[in-house]
Amino acid sequence: CELNITDLVISSVCSKIMELLGQNKIDHHQRQVAILSQDSFYRVLTPDQKAKAQKGQFNFDHPDAFDNELIIKTLWDILEGKTVQIPVYDFVTHSRKEEVVTVYPADVVLFEGILMFYSQEIRDLFQMKLFVDTDADTRLSRRVLRDISERGRDLEQVLTQYITFVKPAFEEFCLPTKKCADVIIPRGADNLVAINLIVQHIQDILNGGLTKRLNGSLNGYGTPRKRQASESSSRPH
Repeated sequence: CELNITDLVISSVCSKIMELLGQNKIDHHQRQVAILSQDSFYRVLTPDQKAKAQKGQFNFDHPDAFDNELIIKTLWDILEGKTVQIPVYDFVTHSRKEEVVTVYPADVVLFEGILMFYSQEIRDLFQMKLFVDTDADTRLSRRVLRDISERGRDLEQVLTQYITFVKPAFEEFCLPTKKCADVIIPRGADNLVAINLIVQHIQDILNGGLTKRLNGSLNGYGTPRKRQASESSSRPH
């Protein structure tokens, strides 16, 4: 399941979904629902690109800023039920950290990001595509608060980057992909009616997977088998 428009808004929607499913209180090894973020997959910058990034002159909202090859490989590994290692990106130094995050096989994977629909090869791997639609003022205000508090930037730099890169990239690359969505969610995490419908859909998937495993046990297969790489019901959603 993949959610779009701005990373802060979609992250809040994913967090709300996980909360309503009760998955945020479960150990990572046991979760039936996992979250991945496109922000983890920024490319490793060249020295020249990093110098531009330090000055706020590198466009992180362009499709070429992401390591799509690694995203595709990760998604295929998830489809095959494998445990995957996700990079951790440092937005202060504009580089990948040495540590990684381990994501274990799950029945449903929420993959959120502003440009996850841009590449058809990636887009076609998802079973359901959600577009989280919020107004421009909300997107800007949340970005300002995040970049100042979490990424050490000043207001002038945030606004300059927004006008120079973020807004034009949204209009050129992100907004047109809205037509690729199966479901559009207005007002982001405030739209509890829409979010509850998505939660119910995910619960149906989880219950279906549980029913199949239990049926396998009742039909003479003994105890339900642990999901192996080739048997996992993991699907990006």
